[in-house]
Amino acid sequence: MLSSIMNFEGSGSLQSMATSTSFLFFSLTFLFSLFSFLVFISRMKPWCNCPTCRSFLTKSWTNRFNNFCDWLTHLLINSPTGTIHIHCVGYIITSNPDNIEYILKTHFDKYTKGKPLSIILGDFLGRGIFIVDGDSWKFQRKMASLELGSVAIRSYAFETIMDEIKTRLIPVIASKARDKTKSLAEAETEGKYILDLQDILRRFSFDVTCKFSFGTDPACLLPSLPSSHFAEAFDMVSNISAMRGLAALPMIWKIKRFFKIGSEKKMSEAINVMNNLAYDIIKQRREIGFSSKKDLLSRFLSSVNEDDKFLRDIIISFLLAGRDTVSAGLVAFFTLLSKNPKVEQLIREEVNRVMNPIHEFPTFNEIRQMHYINAAVHESLRIFPPVQTNSKFAEEDDVLPDGTVVKKGNRVSYHPYAMGRMEKLWGPDCLEFKPERWLKDGKFVQEDTFKYPVFHGGLRICLGKDLALMNMRSVVAAIVPRFQIRVVGPNYEPHFVPGLTASLKDGLPVKVYETK
Repeated sequence: MLSSIMNFEGSGSLQSMATSTSFLFFSLTFLFSLFSFLVFISRMKPWCNCPTCRSFLTKSWTNRFNNFCDWLTHLLINSPTGTIHIHCVGYIITSNPDNIEYILKTHFDKYTKGKPLSIILGDFLGRGIFIVDGDSWKFQRKMASLELGSVAIRSYAFETIMDEIKTRLIPVIASKARDKTKSLAEAETEGKYILDLQDILRRFSFDVTCKFSFGTDPACLLPSLPSSHFAEAFDMVSNISAMRGLAALPMIWKIKRFFKIGSEKKMSEAINVMNNLAYDIIKQRREIGFSSKKDLLSRFLSSVNEDDKFLRDIIISFLLAGRDTVSAGLVAFFTLLSKNPKVEQLIREEVNRVMNPIHEFPTFNEIRQMHYINAAVHESLRIFPPVQTNSKFAEEDDVLPDGTVVKKGNRVSYHPYAMGRMEKLWGPDCLEFKPERWLKDGKFVQEDTFKYPVFHGGLRICLGKDLALMNMRSVVAAIVPRFQIRVVGPNYEPHFVPGLTASLKDGLPVKVYETK
C-alpha cells in the first residue's frame, strides 16, 4: 500500500512538473512573441497617418483598383521622383531608372536579398539562387552561367521546346479550335470549346522545364490534362509566400507558422508535396546515372552530389524561373494579341516570309531572324512583366540618386509593371501594344536594361533570359499562323492574385479558331 501511495505521489509529482514546464515554456514563448511584436511595432511606425500608409493598412485602395500593382502604379506615376515610401512597413518602391541602376549595379553590395527575404521565402526556395547572397549565390550563378551559355544546352533546350509544341501543345489547342462560320445551333454548345489558356501554358512550361532541367517528363499536357499535385502545391506555396511579403504585421504569419495553423499549415503540407517530388527526381537521376545526361540537374549533380537539400533548392528555383515566368509571359502575350489583330497579321506575314515552306515548324535560325516576333514579345513583357516587382534590402543607411532617404533594413523594390505604363519613359502611347517601338529599319533594337528591368539588371541579370525568349518566340511562331486566339469577353481586364509571378485569378478563358 505504501509503495502504491509513493508511486502515485511520484506520478502526480511528475505530472505536476510536466504541467509546470509546459506552462513555463508557453509563457516564455508568449512573452518573447509579445516582445518581438512590440519591437516590430516600434520600428514600423504604424501611427503614420499619411494617405499611402492609411490606404495600405486599411486596404482602402481596393475601392478604386482591382490589383495591388495598379494602385502602386498610380502612386508611382503621380510621384515627382517616381519613388514612393510605405513608411509603416519600411517599404520603398521606385520606378526611376537612375535609382534602379544605383541599386542593381553601381552600389550592388549595399542592396542584398538579405535575411528578411530569406525568412519570407526560405521555406519555399531554401538556399536557391534567387534569395541568397555571397559565396552561395556566386557558386550557383557560376554553375548556371557555364551551363546555360553553352551551345549544346541551348540546342537541347530548343529541341525539347519544339518537341513539346509539336506533340502536345498544338494538338491540345487544335482539339478546342472551331470554325468561325459555325451555325447558330453550334454556337449554343460553344461553352465546351472554351479553353483556359493560362492552365494550358503552365502545363506546357512545366513539362518543358522538367524535361530540360531534370530529364524527367511529368506529362502534364497530355490530352486528358491530368491533375498535378505538385503544380497545385507549387501554386499554393507561391501564393502564400507572396502574402507573407505583403503582410502589414509579419508576426501574425510567423505565429501561424509556429503553431502550424491556417494558411501556414496549408503551406507546410504543400511544401512536403513539393519536397517529395524533388527528392524523387534526385534519387531517380542517381539511380540511372547522370554523367552522360544533358539536363541541368545532371550537371549540378557532378558538383554537389552529396547535398540533397541544396539540390532540392536548385530544382525548386529552376521550376520557379522556367515554369512560372515563361507561362506568365505567354499569357500576357496572347491577352494583348487578342485585342490587336493587326499585330497578329504582321506576325503571320513574317513567319511566312522567313520560314522555309518545306518546314512544318521554324528552325532555331529562322526564329532568330523573326525580328517582329521578338519585338512583339518584348512589348508584351513591357506591359505585363511576369515579375511585377523585385526587392532588395538595404545593408546600411543611404540616399538614392533621386534624393530618397533609405534606412538600414528598409525593403527597396523596383517596379517593372509600373514602369511600362509611364509616359515619361515610353511616351504618350505607353499603354498601346506597339511592337514597332522596338524596331529600327526592320531590325530589333534592345532598350536600356534599367529602363526595362524585366530581366533584372546588373550582376543579377537573368541568366535564363535568352532561353526564356527563345521559348516564347517558338510558341508564338508555331501557334499564331495556325490559330486565332480570342479572350472571352469584350472588356476583359486582368485580375491578379498574390504570387511571386503574375497569375490571373480566374485563368485566361479563350476561344480558339482555325486560320484559313
